[in-house]
Amino acid sequence: MNRLLLPLSSLLSGVGLLVVGVGLLFSVVGLRGGMADFSSVVLGLVMSAYFVGFVFGTYVCPMIIRRVGHIRAFAAMASLASTMPILHALWVDPWFWGLLRFITGVCLVGLYIVVESWLNTVAPTRHRGRVFAVYMSVNFVALALGQWLILVGDTLGFVPFVLVSVMFSFALLPITLTPVDEPEPVEAPRLSLRYLYQTSPLGVAGALGSGLINGAFYGMGAVFAQGVGFSEAGVAAFMAATILGGAIFQWPVGHYSDRHDRRHVLLWVMVLSALLAVAAFLLARHAPWLVIAIGLLFGGLVFTIYGLSVAHVNDMVDASRVLEVTGGLLLVHGIGAALGPTLAGVFMDALQAESLMLYFAVVLMLLSLYAVKRIRAAAPVPEAEKFDFVMMGTGSQAVLHLDPRAAVSEAAAPPSAAQAPDGAAAAGAAGHPLAADRPAGADLKRP
Repeated sequence: MNRLLLPLSSLLSGVGLLVVGVGLLFSVVGLRGGMADFSSVVLGLVMSAYFVGFVFGTYVCPMIIRRVGHIRAFAAMASLASTMPILHALWVDPWFWGLLRFITGVCLVGLYIVVESWLNTVAPTRHRGRVFAVYMSVNFVALALGQWLILVGDTLGFVPFVLVSVMFSFALLPITLTPVDEPEPVEAPRLSLRYLYQTSPLGVAGALGSGLINGAFYGMGAVFAQGVGFSEAGVAAFMAATILGGAIFQWPVGHYSDRHDRRHVLLWVMVLSALLAVAAFLLARHAPWLVIAIGLLFGGLVFTIYGLSVAHVNDMVDASRVLEVTGGLLLVHGIGAALGPTLAGVFMDALQAESLMLYFAVVLMLLSLYAVKRIRAAAPVPEAEKFDFVMMGTGSQAVLHLDPRAAVSEAAAPPSAAQAPDGAAAAGAAGHPLAADRPAGADLKRP
């Protein structure tokens, strides 16, 4: 393991610098767009373009990588990604920015696929769970750190965009100088919404709702803080506190759900998050530092929804299908993230900046009502059939191979799994009614 510390630390440090730049760019684009008098709806559309590019890239980038190889694809996408921030500063126009955000999303998912594929190659099988946990922690901490860089230089000027470009460029150094074997090409994901929904309606709703919230937060959180009168330091503190809350609370909330009905844990997380969002909505213009404290708790709860949803769906399926199902939920989350900033922008345009919190509360309460419906419709999963909770992020499909549950999936899958799926998947593909959040008398897992 010691001989792998250098390549692992190099890859992780490069990812950290890359994500610092990503976090800074989200906030800078929001703040600069607000200062340029973009409406909230327009800003929401600009921010949504990034997530649309991200989802689009999950299909396109694997084909590019297979055609030219990981190294050439990485160099091309890294070069393009580091150029995008500077172009934002050269011409402040919403249509142009939307195009830049779309290209940035495509490039970044391509970079994530390559780097995460290299991590899969370097990480020993028996230590993949540990590497996955460290990777997720690096992502959360780097996103939080990136928020503080908005205090460097003039937010109205060129400096923040240059800093993002510098971060992207510096991120390439430890990654490109690390000797790593060429990994296996990553396949484009196959998404069967019908199969996912038939497997667990609540899990799919949770992944979609989490995307609606997370995309809106990253895209419009800085716009909200600026709009209600936060200083630049207050904007950075609010964003960083909410993100760090998500990193801190995932483990305790997730492990609590291992010992209880995850649906009830999901319900309470949604209800408490909605109440916190309402409190932040009421206090936004009157007690900024209290809103920052609420943000810490809100992030600590709301960022667990995706991980809990993934864990709930994985509890429902046979071990051989865990990797496929988790990849599908990642795309569902991405679709929600693409819609979230625009929907939040509509709220903020109609009801002022603080209504971002009202948007969160509405989404969370709708999810809560649906969770109550699903809890009443089906029995819980027995504890003996549960997978352990795993802290989840929203990178590319390549990182899912580091998920310790994926090792179980790969070990359980028969050699012909791709050609002859198990009974549950075959029934789902044929449209037969599968167990939905485990109704009585149905079992998606193999005996």
